[in-house]
Amino acid sequence: MLILVIGQGAREHAITHTLLQDSKVEVVCAPGNPGIANIAQVDSVDIADAASVVALAKKRQPDLVVIGPEAPLVAGVADELRNAGFVVFGPSKAAAALEGSKAFAKEIMQAAGVPTADSKYCQTVTEARTALELFGAPYVVKDDGLAAGKGVVVTDEFDAAVAHAMACIDSRDGGAVVIEEFLDGPEVSLFGVSDGTTIVPLTPAQDFKRVGNNDEGPNTGGMGAYSPLPWAPKNFVADVTKNVLQPMVDEMNCRGIPFQGLLFAGLAVTSRGVRVIEFNARFGDPETQVVLARLNSSLSELLLAAATGKLSSLPELEWKSESAVTVVMAAEGYPDFPKTGATISGIAEAEKLGLTVFHAGTKSNESGEILVNGGRVLSVTATGSDLSDARHQIYSGIERIEFDGEHHRSDIALKAALGEIRLGEHS
Repeated sequence: MLILVIGQGAREHAITHTLLQDSKVEVVCAPGNPGIANIAQVDSVDIADAASVVALAKKRQPDLVVIGPEAPLVAGVADELRNAGFVVFGPSKAAAALEGSKAFAKEIMQAAGVPTADSKYCQTVTEARTALELFGAPYVVKDDGLAAGKGVVVTDEFDAAVAHAMACIDSRDGGAVVIEEFLDGPEVSLFGVSDGTTIVPLTPAQDFKRVGNNDEGPNTGGMGAYSPLPWAPKNFVADVTKNVLQPMVDEMNCRGIPFQGLLFAGLAVTSRGVRVIEFNARFGDPETQVVLARLNSSLSELLLAAATGKLSSLPELEWKSESAVTVVMAAEGYPDFPKTGATISGIAEAEKLGLTVFHAGTKSNESGEILVNGGRVLSVTATGSDLSDARHQIYSGIERIEFDGEHHRSDIALKAALGEIRLGEHS
């Protein structure tokens, strides 16, 4: 089976790596990155240009196309591929609006009876101020459009909340924000693979959005993740599937916009029960790295079944007993003003220890050196007998990798490993 993976980050590296565990699978990744090029074919493409992606698919003739990032999904690339006769894992433009518009997602949740935070949709700064005063601190302000995981601000400072709302509203024509009540309790990421009717949950993970230890500093695209969650409530996955994932799929189907792809629920386990923070329409990054590290079933069979409407015929997914931890190594100045161009060393040495180093923001020069080419540079992933073991392995390996200005969090999965996460407390 030939699979075309669209994207160039650590998520696509992890997807490609996992697909290739099946000896019957070949992968072409476009545009890919230097790490992906070490294990699969790569090809050039503008992922946001549907015509270019379709042209590449016609050249390569894949049995399945897997679209990684949100931007091409929201732009309708999956639709154009399907119109050209290709089998695609990834929602249509209409269905991807669950990520592309926070307001649309809230509307679907309300209709489906899915528990979420109370919210107000605001198109002016005056409306935003009124909503902020209504909900009070901590203030939660979300850009209604795509923001690469950095469109959310949670702050106790009223002026900072207003400033973010103003920036989002002024960022584009029709700019708007969603102001929400704050949800207490630890956060969980749960992926569901859907064929438009059936949805199959994956194993839950927790990610870390703030740039610094102890959840300090600005939001990022994600600084690390771990799985499984030893503190999760009993029957957590089954309950969320029943009360969140399946109702969303059913409601979308009723509206004639079936969701066929990866439905990513960002959840808060609050003192009042599970509440949805947001939905995304694709695999999350860095959660994908730890979730797929624990998958024992065939990823290619799972994605193909979803793309062809045959999920109900698949056997139950199998998961490894090991724990997985991912730590993101970031560029100097990330997330505000990342500096690129630094030379990276030590990747091979880290991998000799049994770690997997997924490339995110890298490029290679004519001499074959790997250089920093983005804010989140590498996602280093390790598995272990438990979270403490995985943490020990990963931080030992990270010490081997160097580039100027590199920074990472040293507390990924620490509270969970120590048994310090309590339900009803913010993580």
